[in-house]
Amino acid sequence: MSMRTSRRSVLRAGVGALAVAVTGGCATGGGKKTPAPTVKTGAQAQVGGSITVWSWDVAAKALKRLAPAFEQQHPGVKVNVVDIGYDNAYDKITVGLKSGAGLPDVLQVEGPKMQSYIGTFPSGFYDLSTLAGPLKSQFNAAAWATGTDTAGKVYALPWDIGPCGVFYRIDIFQQAGVDPSSIRTWDDYVAAGVQIKAKTGKKLLVMDPTGDSTFPMMLQQEGQGYFVDGKIAVDTPAALKAMGVLKELSDKGLVDYEKGWDALVAATKDGKVATTPTAVWWSGTLTDEMPELKGKFGAIPLPAFASGGVRTSNNGGSLLNISAQSKNSATAWAFIQFCLANADNQVSMLKNEGIFPAFEPALSDPYITGPQDYYGGQTTFKTFADLAKDIAPVEYTGDYSKAGDLVTDATNSVLQGGKDPKSALDSAAQQIASATGRQIAQ
Repeated sequence: MSMRTSRRSVLRAGVGALAVAVTGGCATGGGKKTPAPTVKTGAQAQVGGSITVWSWDVAAKALKRLAPAFEQQHPGVKVNVVDIGYDNAYDKITVGLKSGAGLPDVLQVEGPKMQSYIGTFPSGFYDLSTLAGPLKSQFNAAAWATGTDTAGKVYALPWDIGPCGVFYRIDIFQQAGVDPSSIRTWDDYVAAGVQIKAKTGKKLLVMDPTGDSTFPMMLQQEGQGYFVDGKIAVDTPAALKAMGVLKELSDKGLVDYEKGWDALVAATKDGKVATTPTAVWWSGTLTDEMPELKGKFGAIPLPAFASGGVRTSNNGGSLLNISAQSKNSATAWAFIQFCLANADNQVSMLKNEGIFPAFEPALSDPYITGPQDYYGGQTTFKTFADLAKDIAPVEYTGDYSKAGDLVTDATNSVLQGGKDPKSALDSAAQQIASATGRQIAQ
């Protein structure tokens, strides 16, 4: 999604931002494994009273903007949207889930984190299977999977997605004599980087060694995450292939290493790098932080690992769920459905807050399929909308955060420490096994 800077920094972090560990307890209220409650339906499903929603940054801004229209549809209803800030959000949510008290009616949670919560607190959220089930075909499949458990129970409705591609500087490519449409594979991408560096002195991409999301993005592009069937899969042939591409980029001097979000943005704004392989929400950073560069950026699909292969992935995305502590679940569900299962409202969030819809009917809206002025008339959002259908659902598990930290260490040991990719990934797999007790996939 194309988001404002504060929101984007949340989603960009991918692995690192989700490092808040979920520890202790198996369910809300002291670890009792009680069934998740279900939302009342029929005559009992009275929409009324008030609900409180926890969100942050531009996501909270979007919900606050939509709340009055929902209240107008339901006279007497009051929606209180509280911006709890991202930095402490998961601490607050985790404490509430462990204690069984203190949570609002509706919670915003990022996809991988929702998977951790479902595994650790299975009765901490309302079971939305009956109500949300009929909507499944209208949502992005990969996003939908982040809100369900292994048995297919639905605990959250997808809000947004981050289909990935490559943003590039048109002027730098022209100066180097590189045709962006010629980049179809990662080998092509590396070759283009070599030519760009030779002709212009610019590096190809920027990475943050403290929490880059390029490796997991590439891994999902190949159809897997850190886990497959509950087993550790960070040392598979797909993982080795992805890490090999990153090592080649680093070895050829095509990577600009910058620590922190502001430095990443500055590297692009100052023209130090020619491309940014990332999610559609990067568009919001470009338009917000670099309005003076209007007309100088374009976007293409991610390079494939082999000719004809998948050319996208996903980075980022949130869901809305109903806390099991809610006493007004019918109204909470009505508000979630109003915001997320409504094409007009989803498109309005892209226009106003830069949030790219997980609700697929919204992707055919003229605002998304039409030309974008910032990109010189290119249909940039359509590029990402078309790619969204190819995003592969991947497995996260409750140990995603632990694995992410160790994979980040392994990535740095390869790119900046010169370690052999296979040795680094084998070591990471062993460390994840020791930390989680999970088996390593064979």
